[in-house]
Amino acid sequence: MSETPLENVVIIGSGPAGWSSAIYAARAQLNPVVYEGAITEENRMAGTLPLGQLALTSEVENFAGFPAGNLGGYLDSALPASRRGMMAPHGGEGVTGPELMELMRQQAVNFGTRVITDDIARVDFSQRPFRLFPSEGGELQAKCVIVATGASANWLGLESEHRFKNRGVSACAVCDGALPRFRNQELVVVGGGDSAVEEATYLTKFASRVHLIHRRDELRASKIMAQRAIDDPKVMIHFNATLEEVLGDDAKGVTGVRLGSTVAGGGETTLEVAGVFLAIGHTPNTAFLNGQLETNEKGYLVWKKHFRTNTSVEGVFAAGDVADDYYRQAISAAGTGCMAGLDAERFLAHG
Repeated sequence: MSETPLENVVIIGSGPAGWSSAIYAARAQLNPVVYEGAITEENRMAGTLPLGQLALTSEVENFAGFPAGNLGGYLDSALPASRRGMMAPHGGEGVTGPELMELMRQQAVNFGTRVITDDIARVDFSQRPFRLFPSEGGELQAKCVIVATGASANWLGLESEHRFKNRGVSACAVCDGALPRFRNQELVVVGGGDSAVEEATYLTKFASRVHLIHRRDELRASKIMAQRAIDDPKVMIHFNATLEEVLGDDAKGVTGVRLGSTVAGGGETTLEVAGVFLAIGHTPNTAFLNGQLETNEKGYLVWKKHFRTNTSVEGVFAAGDVADDYYRQAISAAGTGCMAGLDAERFLAHG
């Protein structure tokens, strides 16, 4: 019977946080292994395929170091043909989500990171070395673990919503709101909490009008946030309303929405809009941990030391959106990935 492999650092997740932590761990000669996720229908529906949610995004305008320009030649030289061949031709603008993630992945691999295309199905953090159990079977042990599994945006589950994702339907106004397709257009935000009001307010910088759709008769947002939306002349609030269908076509993407009513006899309304932004929350991808790490009231992993990525279990670190219910940006995730990589190195050095 073969021995259970013992790893220095196992990184679970393959978004900006995972690859950044891998780059730092690999440069420190820790020989890290990344479990980037399995290619399954379940992961596709949850947005947890390899390379994370950024791989489902089109243009990325707010990641520092990638201004608009033709990156085609650089991508051809930086990525192996086998990976480059899986990507769409570069469009001649700024970097796209898939391009950025492939570059991060390749940088980690260049320094010696090993990549396994599988999920970690469950873990045992009750003692060190930690025990991890991949979906495809077997077991491995780790002296140190970095959890970088991200958080999945919540969706309504409409077929039309899925059809127009990244073609006018988004779950991140800060990520996508400034794109040309949304400028000086009427847009929809679905939700009624603080996040929805923040998204709607942010979008007023670019949109001609923002329709805030909420199924109740008053916003769930804090009073000061709710009043901000009410007072904004570019925000129109539709109370007792539900998004029933996203309208559009293959050529233009989103062209409108069909709204229903939660009030008897309220009928349906059609709005002509160019974009739909879902702001109904995120779910951190922590189910596989089975409650072994402390979380906050929203289910996000908690850092137990100020400005350190330490979790409630010594030797387990958390990076990216799985521990961030506030910023949820690629660049902040990459930053905490760097921190987790350094924290892991120092933990092992003093362990």
